[in-house]
Amino acid sequence: MAGVEEVRGKQVVIRFEAGKCIHSRNCVLGHPEIFEPNVKGAWIHPDAASVETVARVAHACPSGAITYEVLGDGEAESLPTVNLMYVRENGPLAFNAPLVIDGDSVGFRATLCRCGDSKTKPYCDGSHAGAGFLATGEPAAQDSESLAVRNGELEVTPVPDGPLQVMGALEVVSGTGRTLNRVAKTFLCRCGASENKPYCDGSHKKINFKS
Repeated sequence: MAGVEEVRGKQVVIRFEAGKCIHSRNCVLGHPEIFEPNVKGAWIHPDAASVETVARVAHACPSGAITYEVLGDGEAESLPTVNLMYVRENGPLAFNAPLVIDGDSVGFRATLCRCGDSKTKPYCDGSHAGAGFLATGEPAAQDSESLAVRNGELEVTPVPDGPLQVMGALEVVSGTGRTLNRVAKTFLCRCGASENKPYCDGSHKKINFKS
């Protein structure tokens, strides 16, 4: 995983972790005044927009590669009121929750590999595109009851050569925003072979998946 690039402005600090970036390009296409594309040298400009705009760009970064820190008396990002995981069409699992991944607190956003080909597991690195990975973002919904608590810390543990074990309140959401499931514990496929995606069905053993 690549290191973190930190740029301090007058009111806000922007941090960019290249190893998490999946090149959704929301930042450079939506606000090139802050994230200037295709230049040599400095390309992150915290003072080019308001703190509120910087925050919106960070919130729109699905991978969590962009984070920010408000300086002075500004308000920090609030905790998500509902822990969500979006199932991306032919792509990764996108989380929005207070995440602890493999024992490390990593913030509120992350995109995790489900094709099995990422070189930066458990994070997505875009390998699904080159691998021709196919998996619907609209799997069938399951019957589930509303959770008594819908937020709080979400622990994601990559099982060696196996699935992602997820502990904590989580609502699984389709690419179009449909609620698919509500769980307090689940195992998610990351080998790419499950017939019950996004959930694990044990196929990692059949294909001798190595993480």
